[in-house]
Amino acid sequence: MNSVPVSTVVADRDLDVAAVRADFPIFERRVGQWPLVYLDSSNTSQKPRQVVDAISDHYLHHNANVARAMHTLGAEATAAFEGARARVASFIKAAGPDEIVFAKNSSEALNLAANTLGASLRPGDEVVISVMEHHSNLVPWQLVCERTGATLRWFDITADGRLDLDKADAEGLINEHTKVVALTWVSNVLGTVNPIAQVAERAHAFGAVLVVDGSQGVPQRPTDVTALGADLLAFTGHKMCGPTGIGVLWGRLDLLEQLPPFLGGGEMIEVVRMEGSTFAPPPHRFEAGTQPIAQAVGLAAAIDYIDAIGMEAIQEHEEQITAHILEGLGTLDAVTVLGPTEVVDRGGAVSFTVDGVHPHDLMQLLDSRGVAVRGGHHCAAPLHQRLGVQSSSRASGYFYTTLEEVDTLVSTIEWAHDFFTRKSAGR
Repeated sequence: MNSVPVSTVVADRDLDVAAVRADFPIFERRVGQWPLVYLDSSNTSQKPRQVVDAISDHYLHHNANVARAMHTLGAEATAAFEGARARVASFIKAAGPDEIVFAKNSSEALNLAANTLGASLRPGDEVVISVMEHHSNLVPWQLVCERTGATLRWFDITADGRLDLDKADAEGLINEHTKVVALTWVSNVLGTVNPIAQVAERAHAFGAVLVVDGSQGVPQRPTDVTALGADLLAFTGHKMCGPTGIGVLWGRLDLLEQLPPFLGGGEMIEVVRMEGSTFAPPPHRFEAGTQPIAQAVGLAAAIDYIDAIGMEAIQEHEEQITAHILEGLGTLDAVTVLGPTEVVDRGGAVSFTVDGVHPHDLMQLLDSRGVAVRGGHHCAAPLHQRLGVQSSSRASGYFYTTLEEVDTLVSTIEWAHDFFTRKSAGR
C-alpha cells in the first residue's frame, strides 16, 4: 500500500502545526464571523485531505466487493482491504494481520468481545470493569452478566481521578472468580491513563482475560499490544483521522481461535448445510457480510498519515496542549477540572464545570464564538454520578491544535461565565 504524503515534521521531530493544518481544509472555516476553534477531538478527529482522497480514489477507481469477486476490481478491492488489515497490525505491533478484526467502531468491537467471551460465563463468575468506563465498555458487560448470571464488579476511583488500586486490592476485586477484566486505557472524561500492564499482571495471575478500550489511547500514544498486556484491544478509526464506520478489535490469535462467532452471514463460514455450519478461522469468523471496505482503506491512509508525523511527536504535542488547557482553566476561579490537573499519566480529554453555567448552555455560547467543545455526560453517566455532577464540559485537542486556540477557549469561557453572571443578576 502506498504511503500518504504529509508535510509535517522537522528533523528534530518537533511538530510543524501550521504545515499539518494546511492538510485540513476544515480549519479554513469560520462559524459566523469567528474562526473555527475545534476542541472536540476526543469525540471525533478531523480528517486530512490525504485520507479523503484515498477513500475517493478507492470508490472512483477500485470499487468492488471483497473476497467474492474474482475479476480485476474484486482483486484490487480485496488487496486494499487486506492490506489495510496488515497496516493496522503493524501500527499496533500485532503478531500478524490474522489478529485484526474489523468492526464498525469501538462499540461494536467491545460488544463482540463481551458476547463471545460471555458465551462461557456462568453464575458465580465475575466480570470486573471500572466506574470510569464509557457506556460502550459498561452496557455490554451488564447485558452479558444479566443473561448469564455472572456478577459485575468495578474499580472505584481516588479523589484525583485515578484508578483506586489500593481499595481494589483490599477488597480482593480481582480474584479466583474473575473471568474478564474490561478497562479503558485512557478515560474519555478524566483523561486518566490507567496502568494496564499492572492490572493485566493481576488479571492473568487468576487466569482472567483483559479487554482494553483503547479508543482514547491508540490515537494519542504509541501502541504496542504485547507490551500493553491486553488480550483484546478495541479502538476506532474516526478518532485518529480516519473515517467513521470502521473500528478494530485486536486479539491474541490463540484467544480469537477459541471464541465463537458473533454475527452470522456470508464470509464468516467454512461449510454451510441445512443441518448446521462450520466457521472460518479468525479474523474472518467475526466479519459477517460485506465489510466497510472503503473505510478500511481510509483507516490505512490515516495510519500512514499519523505515522509520518510520528506517534511520539503526537503524544508530546498532545501533552503540551493538555498542559496549556489545564494551566489556562486553572486561572479561572469559576472552573473546576474533573480528574488529574497535571500532565502525568494523563490523556488529552479535559472535562470541567463552570459555576452557575450548565454545560449545554456553555457549549452553545462558546459555539456562538466559533469554539467547539462537548457538553453532557460524554457517554459516562455513572462516572459523573460518582463525581457528584450531572454533566460537564469537555475540551480536547489533537496534534493539529494550537496554543492560541487554547487561549481563545480560556478567554471565551471567561466571557461566557461573565455573560451568565450578569444575566442571572438581571443586569
